[in-house]
Order: sequence, then C-alpha cells, then structure tokens
Amino acid sequence: MASRVHQPLENAEFDFVLAKADAPVLAYFCGTWAKVAEACREMDLLVREMADAYGERLTVVRADMVRCPEPTRRYGVTGAPSFLLIKQGEVTATRTGPMNRPQFREFLDANL
Repeated sequence: MASRVHQPLENAEFDFVLAKADAPVLAYFCGTWAKVAEACREMDLLVREMADAYGERLTVVRADMVRCPEPTRRYGVTGAPSFLLIKQGEVTATRTGPMNRPQFREFLDANL
C-alpha cells in the first residue's frame, strides 16, 4: 500500500500538494538536526498511522524544514516537530512538539 503522506522535496512541490488538496491539510514540519531528529523520527510512524486512519478526510504533507524553507518561513514555523492544520489555505490550528496517539487524535478531532 502506498503511503498517504506526501513528502515534497522542494517548496514548489509543497505548494502543489496544498493547491490540489480536496481535504484539510495536516502540514507536518520536521527537522533533521540532532536536537529534534529523534522526536521527528518517532512522530513519523504516528503521522503515517493517522494519515491512514483519517483517509480521505485529511491530506498529510511531511515537510523537511531544510528542503522546504519557504513554507517553513511563510507559516512561522520555528520548532520541530510542528503540525499545522490548513483549511482552504488558512491555518486553523497549530501544535509544536511531539504528541502521543491520544493527544494526536484529540488535536485532529477537535480541529477537523
């Protein structure tokens, strides 16, 4: 089964995913530097799980903050992992830092 998590390699690809999304977008910003890498790796599995669980109700895009610096700046992301829920181009909810499964579900359910 193909992953339901889009992983853009550049700014334009991130913007393309947002433009084509029919559902709200969960933008997951991750980092690869030592201080946050472990937390982001741990969140990767949970993000994939949530993408599968929410299916067509949610489009998920995993943005590496180094590869996609423009969206990182545009949305004011300063820490990783960070999660933004974007509906029709507008950020409607944000969360920074790792979450466990119940916290993640609560964040999504409260804001979808």
